[in-house]
Amino acid sequence: MKIFRGRRLPIGMTVLMGIALLPGGCWKGTGESRKTLTFWAMGAESEAVRLLIPTFEREHPGIRVSVETLPWKGAHQKLLTAFAGGSTPDLCQLGNTWISEFAAVGALTPLGQMVKASSIVEQSDYFPGIWDTNVIGGALYGVPWYVDTRLLFYRKDLLEKAGFDHPPRTRAEWARQMAAIKAMAGPGRYAVLLPLNEFEPLVSFGLQQSGSMLREGGRYGNFESPGFKRALHFYGSIFRNGWAPLLTDADISNLWAEFAKGYFTFFLSGPWNLSELKANMPANLRNAWASAPLPGPNGPGASIAGGSSLVIFGASHHKKAAWQLIEFLSEPKVQSRFYQLVGDLPPRRTAWENSSLAGDPNASAFRVQLERAKPTPKVPEWQHIATEIGLIGERLAHGELTANQAARELDQRADAILAKRRWILDKKSQPLGKSGPAGHGLHVPPKGLTFCRSLDAG
Repeated sequence: MKIFRGRRLPIGMTVLMGIALLPGGCWKGTGESRKTLTFWAMGAESEAVRLLIPTFEREHPGIRVSVETLPWKGAHQKLLTAFAGGSTPDLCQLGNTWISEFAAVGALTPLGQMVKASSIVEQSDYFPGIWDTNVIGGALYGVPWYVDTRLLFYRKDLLEKAGFDHPPRTRAEWARQMAAIKAMAGPGRYAVLLPLNEFEPLVSFGLQQSGSMLREGGRYGNFESPGFKRALHFYGSIFRNGWAPLLTDADISNLWAEFAKGYFTFFLSGPWNLSELKANMPANLRNAWASAPLPGPNGPGASIAGGSSLVIFGASHHKKAAWQLIEFLSEPKVQSRFYQLVGDLPPRRTAWENSSLAGDPNASAFRVQLERAKPTPKVPEWQHIATEIGLIGERLAHGELTANQAARELDQRADAILAKRRWILDKKSQPLGKSGPAGHGLHVPPKGLTFCRSLDAG
């Protein structure tokens, strides 16, 4: 554009230039208006994606993207309010455990046909457990944007000092290692840190069973199943044997400092600690730590399939343009760049093979773990149930409940939380006129039944 200096522009030209430079303005030279996509994203991801948007807009000159940042703490409620008020964005970053809830209320656009026609989004290139978190009732409602899971971080030097040359591959082997480390460490030090206010470790152990944690299509809890009871027994034994301290994460002032001091040898965490440990471990211990997949009952085990996906809201008037943005953000080279910006792990295998992740031995453990990641039960009430798992797990750790009692209590609490879901599913399966009083077709919920919603994720 020519820059005018030293004299005023004619009023008409000033107005035309102002319109052209406004968001959504148009250039008379092309005769085409620019669509403005509204994209809601959370936390650091929203800041990182802003740096990628200019490339997308250059490649798609008819589309402008307006990114709005939502804090994780209030994002869930804001999205529900926006849906109720008919003011949802075109597309959004959505936590994987929220997808079932927003799909259930009809807020999301099914994406199966778009994926089928796409030459960019290839299902076979995604880690299967992560992809599956987006499939609700056989329909696809989101495309994975980044992934999260949990595995072991450990001190190699302390493990070797206790007599072991490799990380644990089974729960039994891990138990032997924890017993040896605790005996070596003595009072005031421990084998593993499992903060009592985190439900993720116990949920990860629960995912390692063959069956689901819910049964009958998510109508009832399945925590008294033999597999989950074994997970509870193992989790409880860690505290009963004194291998882990009875602490929450608030009681640990600095995780990395305590890890460096040898206060514990193992801890379970996610990919953000790859960069944190590299930055915070003392120079003499920079090569003394490593990561490893979670051990399972009979070998390497499953873990949580977490992270966020990209969804298109049903009320969007720009679904085609929104899908073009999803395709752009799904390109392996763009995902690699996104990882460099914010540290979120890519959900596509090719993005791992063609980035700095390929040469990082500690990141490779996440690559292995993601092949065995499993989705948590895909019901809107899951976050509420997961919170109860954490509360019961804490009572188990303190010895207030046995594993059998904990399993029974979890089933009772889950069944109460799922009461509304059972009523809705049963209502859908009943012929009209048979469910209400005197055959009038009136569907009345059980007395005292209340709705429950997912808790905010972060």
